[in-house]
Amino acid sequence: MNFPEFKDCLLTLSEIIYFDSNEYLREKTSNPFRMKEIIDIAENLLANITNEDEKYFLMGTLGNLYRIYGELQKAVKILTECVTIASNQNNSNREIVALIRLGEAIKYKDNPMKALEIFNEVLEKCKANNNLLYLDFAIQHKGKCLLELGGIVEAEKCFKEALKLREFKGDVSLIESTRQALNFIKKRNAKYFTE
Repeated sequence: MNFPEFKDCLLTLSEIIYFDSNEYLREKTSNPFRMKEIIDIAENLLANITNEDEKYFLMGTLGNLYRIYGELQKAVKILTECVTIASNQNNSNREIVALIRLGEAIKYKDNPMKALEIFNEVLEKCKANNNLLYLDFAIQHKGKCLLELGGIVEAEKCFKEALKLREFKGDVSLIESTRQALNFIKKRNAKYFTE
């Protein structure tokens, strides 16, 4: 499989990835075998690629896939490399994306406080560079982290802020993701008050 074919293959990932409502809406796979196949394809491509942009894309993708697959050490390692590459290139967009991905991997690795520090750093970078492209992602992931830390009120504020930004963007899948997080809080609160 070549790089363009691999990118097309990634479009099918939504069929095997879901948000687990039993684990704070963490991304999981319903088909670990297929996920491993995609990881192996990406690893093979990465070993043979020379184009720096394609290499960065593959590393970021692999970091996410390893996180979802549950290989958190590999996810953190490769995403840390992504942050370094983006930083060395002085590419603030890539650095922001890589930091968000790294924060998620660190959160999954049971270090939500460190992840929260990273998400706050990303928010500062977004605001300092007036970067609205990824601000909603930074706020959303900070909210999910706060949710896991028990900061329900703060998490809800983050989700409401992210929702406004996403409604402005008009991306239906992002809007749905944030609404799902708000509904998760609503259901959790309803359950808490009825017990």
